[in-house]
Amino acid sequence: MVNQVGYRSFSANMALKMRTCLRALPCLKIPHYSKPNDMAEYDKMLSGQLYNAGDTYLSTLRHNARKLLNNINSSAVDIKDGKRLKFLMQLFGSAGKGLWLQPPFYCDYGSNISLGDNVYINFDCVILDVAKVTIGSSVFFGPGVHIYTATHPLEWEKRKSGEEYGKPVTINDNIWIGGGAIICPGVTIGEKSIIGAGSVVTHDVPSAVVVAGNPARVIKAL
Repeated sequence: MVNQVGYRSFSANMALKMRTCLRALPCLKIPHYSKPNDMAEYDKMLSGQLYNAGDTYLSTLRHNARKLLNNINSSAVDIKDGKRLKFLMQLFGSAGKGLWLQPPFYCDYGSNISLGDNVYINFDCVILDVAKVTIGSSVFFGPGVHIYTATHPLEWEKRKSGEEYGKPVTINDNIWIGGGAIICPGVTIGEKSIIGAGSVVTHDVPSAVVVAGNPARVIKAL
């Protein structure tokens, strides 16, 4: 038979020890995620301030993006549906319906890229998204299109420090960007315009025009 008196004494002692441990818990140093400290460089990056790209948190975000890109770029077929489309949806900040991508594709974070409906991205496109990249609906990218938001200080002392900053890029609806074109930091492209193959776009582009050249200039109204 169980010794009831001994059992009750044992239970009371255990309860007392548990209450003592619980009262001590608030004193433990438990690591936690703190936005003001851990995300300081991330916040500076998205707000266009100088930031340290080697920051641990930013490095982790880029590493996570590259793991997704590895899965995306291992596809032997166009990505329009299936498991690899799910990887794209995890990569991008947001994306509408009808996304069609031909790998390989490269970006820094992915989470700073938003896409409208029916966006087509051809082979070997690159988006450096240290700032927001907003892409509208019915936008076609030729092969090898590069979009850069990342830029560096003109002063060599600041540049030498490794700090950089970003300027957002906006590409509106119904735009066709020819193969090999480069969209530079801070550019906005108006709706219905066409960017000629190989163009280097350094300034905003009006709506409903064709631009081409280096630097790109308006050569035709549509």
